[in-house]
Amino acid sequence: MGDYSIWVLEYSYVTNYHKSGVLYGAHNQGYVKLPYCYALIKGNGHTAMIDVGYNDKDYGKVLGDRFGVENWRSPRTVLGGVGVTPEDVDTVFVTHAHFDHFGNVEDFPNATFYIQEREIAKWAWAMALPDRMRWMMTAVDPGDIVRGLDLARQRRLVTVDGARANVLPGVDLHAAFDSHTFGSQWITVRNDGEENSSDTWVLAGDLVYVFDNIEGPGGAVDVSDPIYVPVGLATGSQTNLVLATEEMMKQVGYESRRVIPIHEERLRDRFPSRITEDGLRITEICLADGETSKVS
Repeated sequence: MGDYSIWVLEYSYVTNYHKSGVLYGAHNQGYVKLPYCYALIKGNGHTAMIDVGYNDKDYGKVLGDRFGVENWRSPRTVLGGVGVTPEDVDTVFVTHAHFDHFGNVEDFPNATFYIQEREIAKWAWAMALPDRMRWMMTAVDPGDIVRGLDLARQRRLVTVDGARANVLPGVDLHAAFDSHTFGSQWITVRNDGEENSSDTWVLAGDLVYVFDNIEGPGGAVDVSDPIYVPVGLATGSQTNLVLATEEMMKQVGYESRRVIPIHEERLRDRFPSRITEDGLRITEICLADGETSKVS
């Protein structure tokens, strides 16, 4: 029983991604499949996205090709798999501005976008640095930042400074400054609507890539001696990533399956899932009261 349905929707993937990019210090440990996904939250009269993927054209395509992304599909195609159109989306929560999360803003004409003020301001700052410092822009499409600022011109961008509760009923934002990026954020869904919820889900963005970041190498469920191992890429620090992980885990009572890493291929092993005719995965995290399954 819950107020919201949550799905994780794969829109492309990298077949062979260096494991050291996913798990800090995992050097010479080979490759993993890295799904590129966004999440959909539906209920309480709202249809919301967590991130919007990247646009497979112009510099977004350059970055996608550079990272070895395959089988890209548009938001219209991907959302169609759960009976939603981009026009239905009224709210978008941007976890951070890397190209694979912030590239398709133009596909959602009716949505208001929420991003941490520090995130978009600091990427504008980084864009202005000397070219010799361009490592910081490794996974950012400058065009995405410009399009984000145009959302502000349209009065469809809300910049947030830190935590904000009940952006939608029972949906909260939490900041993780100087972690994976300058102003990353995660989204908490209190699915029973209670302030002290017993049915909380955390959508972690790229603060957590895979279960191993929460549970330690091997990703065992309910391990007796877990260890947080941060993601490999941090514009800020791995220390801040570990601290953010602890805060996320507190919010779910240390029940690790309730922290959802959208780049995790093994979501299919813990939640109902299906593969679409395009070869992409839909994972059903939970269903709102009265909602029908999209994977059965």
